[in-house]
Amino acid sequence: MALTERTADLQRLQAEYQNYRRRVERDRVTVKEIAVANLLSELLPTLDDIGRAREHGELVGGFKSVAESLETVAAKMGLQQFGKEGESFDPTIHEALMHSYAPDVEETTCVAILQPGYRIGERTIRPARVAVAEPQPGAAPAKADEPGAKAPDEESGGPEEG
Repeated sequence: MALTERTADLQRLQAEYQNYRRRVERDRVTVKEIAVANLLSELLPTLDDIGRAREHGELVGGFKSVAESLETVAAKMGLQQFGKEGESFDPTIHEALMHSYAPDVEETTCVAILQPGYRIGERTIRPARVAVAEPQPGAAPAKADEPGAKAPDEESGGPEEG
């Protein structure tokens, strides 16, 4: 009986040790990811400056090579830029700084990227800062032949009480 108890104790101890090792490894990976995210977050203003210099044609000579090297290293560390004009506005990854109405959009759309967003893997470290446009108020995006669409004379300025 003592041998059976000792064997069970040893197996329990071995399982606890394996769980401990897994926790330590998972924590080590998490700490590394946080450190990389913190470093890359500090570099975002510099990457923004590089992007503005590129847009204005000022990214030339030796500085162009340094800027491209910095962008390459950031990409190797997992930094991904996002935010494109014309994409649908998503409040989970976009921050709207300007708002307007436009007749040529069917849904809330990013019409200008004021500052690109960045993510590492699935984690957003900065939302894209954008200008958005919505469909003109009162414009019916649904066509009259679609189910549930209202005819132009049925539209009202607000909810009716009755």
